[in-house]
Amino acid sequence: MSVKKIRTRFAPSPTGYMHVGNLRTALYAYLITKHEGGDFLLRIEDTDQERLVEGAVDVIYKTLEMTGLKHDEGPDMGGPVGPYVQSERRGIYLEYAKNLVEKGEAYYCFCSKERLDILRENSEALKRPFKYDKHCLHLSKEEIEEKLKAEIPYVIRQNNPTEGTTAFDDVIYGKISVDNSELEDMVLIKSDGLPTYNFANVVDDHLMGITHVVRGSEYLSSSPKYNRLYEAFGWEVPVYVHCPPIMKDAHQKLSKRNGDASFEDLLGKGYLKDAILNYIALLGWNPGTNDEIFSLEELINVFDYKNINKSPAIFDPVKLRWMNGEYIKKLTLDEFHELALPYYKQVIKKDFDLKKLSALLHNRTEVLGEIPEQVDFFDTLPEYSTDLYVHKKMKSTEETSLQNLKHLLPILEGIETWTFDVLHDEVFKVIAELGVKNGQVLWPIRTAVSGKQFTPGGAFELADILGKEESLSRIKKGIELLENK
Repeated sequence: MSVKKIRTRFAPSPTGYMHVGNLRTALYAYLITKHEGGDFLLRIEDTDQERLVEGAVDVIYKTLEMTGLKHDEGPDMGGPVGPYVQSERRGIYLEYAKNLVEKGEAYYCFCSKERLDILRENSEALKRPFKYDKHCLHLSKEEIEEKLKAEIPYVIRQNNPTEGTTAFDDVIYGKISVDNSELEDMVLIKSDGLPTYNFANVVDDHLMGITHVVRGSEYLSSSPKYNRLYEAFGWEVPVYVHCPPIMKDAHQKLSKRNGDASFEDLLGKGYLKDAILNYIALLGWNPGTNDEIFSLEELINVFDYKNINKSPAIFDPVKLRWMNGEYIKKLTLDEFHELALPYYKQVIKKDFDLKKLSALLHNRTEVLGEIPEQVDFFDTLPEYSTDLYVHKKMKSTEETSLQNLKHLLPILEGIETWTFDVLHDEVFKVIAELGVKNGQVLWPIRTAVSGKQFTPGGAFELADILGKEESLSRIKKGIELLENK
């Protein structure tokens, strides 16, 4: 017996940005099918016309391309089961909905907005979830024909039973059973002729041969209604893989509305796309080992969707920072330098050897977006307090700093070849002569040339990059500040 080829899909709504949860859904769907050598489809779900955002489809294409989640079929490349945009398939859904009406599994509903509003108000007053009362199910064939001829607006609703139970199996959550009395007669076709998200999903997934449906656990409650549709049509039910929610903390879901980062936001902050993808893969799944760093190719090899966790995943910015830092360390110096250059140029206008700066920052950087605040002092010495010269561990005080800088100045002025090595040798000669701790001399130099408490390098690295003229100018400024204290 031949094994059925696995086919998964990513079916986003073009509503503006790529949320972390959306990207994880795409990634898991991609990994499930590629692990087995199957097909990954892209379908654009634009039936909710009011929520569409211009340019959002481009965001979807760009994100999938950047992350390497290449689809095998989709709107931009076609395929055997297109079109792959739901609004271009609108003629398909009505035909299938009418087929359900003929089977008694769906019915026309002509209820006005006013009547539905009253039903909702009554439900709220009784503190019950809103549920349509099947009023239009009892219309005669003649009444329906009459209303259709009169062009009275209608929707088509699913006809769910009110007794018994509906059960379904989910790979992650196991067997789930729901009382049919809880099932809403959901709208399948809206009054504008377009399908609802729920109905279009079922029809499209069947027609496109989707074998595994990957989505968030918030759709668990809708799955019994989906199953009843599959059964009404006599179609095979796909494998459901419901992923756990991604939480900001123990109480709050990750959400763009709460100001949580989307994929674009994270890129904008200076996170690497490969690090983001690697981190997102671990939000709800683990390989069963202690390994945490995976390329996309490695994820394809080791990913087993049965290892997806039921428990909510907490988005941990500290862990993401660490992982991003690990990815930055894996870059060559030249690769890091290319990525860092735009950040340098935001705050450095003077002509320095920025490659030396990259050599300093390469293994000290976790997030590229934090580079400007680390290096802005190269262009302009900030205003700073002489308190910075005080460092207990370095045995440095304002008095010792003034003495040591004044002692060093003529020696530094006499250096002809201004390099790290020469600076190092000359200053350490002075330290030996004075018989003091290294830090008591090095800390004042670093403070004077940077005006900052924390810098990406030590005294010699900074002075080497700044050059002789700029370094001496800043040391003189430090002496002046300390003298006027």
